[in-house]
Amino acid sequence: MRDISPERVWLAPMSGSTDAAFRRQAIRFGAEAVVSEMVAGEALTAARPDMVRRICRHEGAGRWIVQLAARRPEDMKAGARLLAEAGVDQIDINMGCPSRQVTGGQSGSALMREPDLAQRIMDAALEGGGGLPVSLKMRLGWDHDALNAPTLAQYAERAGICMVFVHGRTRCQFYKGEADWAQIADTKDAVTIPVIANGDISDPASAQQALELSGADGVMIGRAAMGRPWLLGSVSASLNNNDNWTWPDVPEQLDSLVSQIEDSLSLYGAALGLKIVRKHISAAIDHLDRPWHSDARREARSTICQLSSADAVVEALQDVYLKDRRLAA
Repeated sequence: MRDISPERVWLAPMSGSTDAAFRRQAIRFGAEAVVSEMVAGEALTAARPDMVRRICRHEGAGRWIVQLAARRPEDMKAGARLLAEAGVDQIDINMGCPSRQVTGGQSGSALMREPDLAQRIMDAALEGGGGLPVSLKMRLGWDHDALNAPTLAQYAERAGICMVFVHGRTRCQFYKGEADWAQIADTKDAVTIPVIANGDISDPASAQQALELSGADGVMIGRAAMGRPWLLGSVSASLNNNDNWTWPDVPEQLDSLVSQIEDSLSLYGAALGLKIVRKHISAAIDHLDRPWHSDARREARSTICQLSSADAVVEALQDVYLKDRRLAA
């Protein structure tokens, strides 16, 4: 197994999910690098409070990396300048988001259909960033008739982009089917800057397979980390042959989730914070190691996520996570 240099296991930017509260927990358990959810350049320049909260710095170790999206180069440049002034450590350009809301506005992965505009967007991010490292996240292409990730990566390297992330699907696939890690190899062969493979990486075995098939320099993990912020640390430890890392036990998993709830309330306020963190609570219950019937697990999720008090949520989670231990005592 080949060595993986630092910051080669990444938490993917996920809309509505990779806020500071979640990123902090991923770092706590050994994530090497975490990226904030996407923020639109025009929304950032308008100083929308919701956008500012989405990308705020997480506490603890790890660099502050913010993903930025824009359709117009001037918005990308202005947004990048604001991020540089705020003190971020790296800017990531979004050319991979497949959602209709984003591509309908001709940003995200829609930019892969317009290479000239995509190049101007890259130039604008580099200029606005004023020397900050800038990376690029994209897909294989818009569809299988236009797999132009290698060509865009070559321009990115010439322009000064420091690394590229490639999701092994086209935009038209959304998240259907399976990520084609082998196809990412074309991008890796086209450039000398680091290439990070993304898509369907859910454990150390799939991370290793993605590296072998793509030849990539690292992996980026997204949806599989929901409810399991320690997954990044597990993959990193495996790839680096780190025998000192251990999977958190149930009480530590509960402590992590409660800490994330508290951080969410602090970040967004009581009502909105509890609403936003519910998706993480639901995912955590899904991954909790319990010999439950699916109906019982579904009922636990539903009951807890309908509670309107944070204290009641924490009390209910303590009952779910620690019930077996209390009975044994």
